[in-house]
Amino acid sequence: MAEHRQSRKRRYITWGVAGAAVLAGAGIAAQTSMAATVWPAQKTYTGRAFDTCTAPSLAAMKAWKTDGYYGGAAVYVGGKNRGCAQPNLTASWVKSVNTLGWKLIPLYVGAQPPCQTGSSPEKITAATATSLGATDAADAVAKASALGMKAGSPVYLDMEAYDITNTSCNDAVLAYVRSFSKTLRAKTYRAGYYGFSSSSAKAIATATNKTDLPGNLWYALWDKKDTTTTDWPWGATQFTDHSRGHQFLVNSKETRGGYTITVDRDTWDAPVALVG
Repeated sequence: MAEHRQSRKRRYITWGVAGAAVLAGAGIAAQTSMAATVWPAQKTYTGRAFDTCTAPSLAAMKAWKTDGYYGGAAVYVGGKNRGCAQPNLTASWVKSVNTLGWKLIPLYVGAQPPCQTGSSPEKITAATATSLGATDAADAVAKASALGMKAGSPVYLDMEAYDITNTSCNDAVLAYVRSFSKTLRAKTYRAGYYGFSSSSAKAIATATNKTDLPGNLWYALWDKKDTTTTDWPWGATQFTDHSRGHQFLVNSKETRGGYTITVDRDTWDAPVALVG
């Protein structure tokens, strides 16, 4: 996300890759379709959120909450491809910022596409996609749970841009994503996904087979439009029932309450973590 895994130049280049096809909608039913037990009620946040590479200090979070512009914050709970250290991100921090009123969005940087350029510590292969998706999802649940994010919380899988017209690559990614999402749901965590509207998110939204795909879609479309509806790139019936997030501006250096942080801006209408 922005500079969280790749340089801004690199991400603007890869943002332009594309794919094709059409899919029906997804929403809360898709998020809980594998429930073997009674699911906790979804905690939905609708409003502005931000994401930044390293979770800010508690003092900064207090100051930014007082400012009132943002109500939600994404945090990188884990993944071998997570780009930044997280000295502040502890169970105590999560509890404290939740008490302040912040709505937290758990983000996991899992394995990346086999056709993606650049060096990622963990990459998908056709042979390992399904097993790796299950392993990473189990790790994501363990990491989120250790931070105090309870069952019923979402975990958003971060998939960076890639060439979705590369069929073998796209098939491997979708196999990984399906396994990741299926494993999350088996552990009673909601499945979410972050990707680019012209590539990695498009692969999910336009997949002809929607089996086990995530029920929440966080799309990167840097058009500076604070909305999840008027610029929604796909069918109006897709990802309804409070299942959309939109990253609309990146690398915004902002000072609030005396604390300066470079963030990406998001409009949110989707599930957030259950804490406490």
